[in-house]
Amino acid sequence: MSQTWAPHTGGWRLHIVHETGFNYDGEARGSYNEARLTPTTMSTQSVLAAELRVRPTAARSSYKDYWGNRVIAFQLDEPHTSMEVTAEATVETSGAPLWRGDLTREQLRQPAIADLMDELLAQTPQTSIDESILDDMRSQASDLDTHMAAALAMDTVLGSMTYMPGVTGVQTTASEALSVGKGVCQDFTHLCLGFLRGLGIPARYVSGYLHPELDAEPGHTGRGESHAWVEYFAGEWNAMDPTSGNDVGPRHVVVARGRDYTDAAPLKGIYHGAPSTSLGVGVTITRLA
Repeated sequence: MSQTWAPHTGGWRLHIVHETGFNYDGEARGSYNEARLTPTTMSTQSVLAAELRVRPTAARSSYKDYWGNRVIAFQLDEPHTSMEVTAEATVETSGAPLWRGDLTREQLRQPAIADLMDELLAQTPQTSIDESILDDMRSQASDLDTHMAAALAMDTVLGSMTYMPGVTGVQTTASEALSVGKGVCQDFTHLCLGFLRGLGIPARYVSGYLHPELDAEPGHTGRGESHAWVEYFAGEWNAMDPTSGNDVGPRHVVVARGRDYTDAAPLKGIYHGAPSTSLGVGVTITRLA
C-alpha cells in the first residue's frame, strides 16, 4: 500500500492555454453552451488572470453552479459552421498539507455527516461498481482508518488499470473501465470514486490541469489534456491522483468539481443543425516561476 505522501513545499506559477471546439458538416444554429474552463481562487491556488474567447463571437453570462464551479454560458444564434473556444489563465499554486482531518469511518457514517455528504456518498451511473467487488474491498479495509482506506482504494485502481488513450470515452462507466483494465484519467477517477463511496468515504470528482513534468524548470512548456483526480472527505478534504499515484500539489490546477465527469465537463451544450466533429483538445501548460 502506498504510504509515500508528504507535505508539499513551495508553489508554481502556471500559464495554461486550452483550445477546443467543433466543426459542423453544415450550418449549426441555436447553439447554447456551458464552459467550465476557468479556474477560481481557493486555498491552494490564486488566479492572476483568466480569459475565455469564443469564435464566432457570442453573447455570454457567468455564474456559479450548484457545486461552486464558475460557468461561462454562451449562445450562438447566427448560423455557423465551426465553433472555437480558447481558455487562457495564469495561476499561482501551492500544495495543501496531506492527511487532513481525523474523522473515523464510523463517524462518517453518523447522520450529521452522512446526510450532509449524501450526494457524494451515493454512486452515480459512471461510478457504480459490482457489489461483490466492493464487498471484497470492504473486507480488506475493515481495520483501516479513513486515510489508509482511501490509500487502499487508490492502490487498487493503480493495480487494476493501465493508462491507454483511445479505449474508453466520456460515457464509459467505472465497471466498464475495470472490466477492460484500461483507460484514461477520468476512468481512473471514476473507479476510485466508486471504491471510496463503497467504503463509506465521501468523495468528489475534480477536473483541471496538470503540468506533465515533475521537476519542470521555469519556462518549460508541456503539452497535454484536461486532467482529473479525486478529493475525499475525512473532516477536511484531501486530494489523490489515482491515475499516477503521485501527490496532488503545485503542478495541479483545479477548475471544477462534482459527483463525476458530467458535473465537471469542460465544455457541453446543445444545438440545431448538421452533425458535428470535435476539433479535439489542445492544452499547453507553461511553468512561469
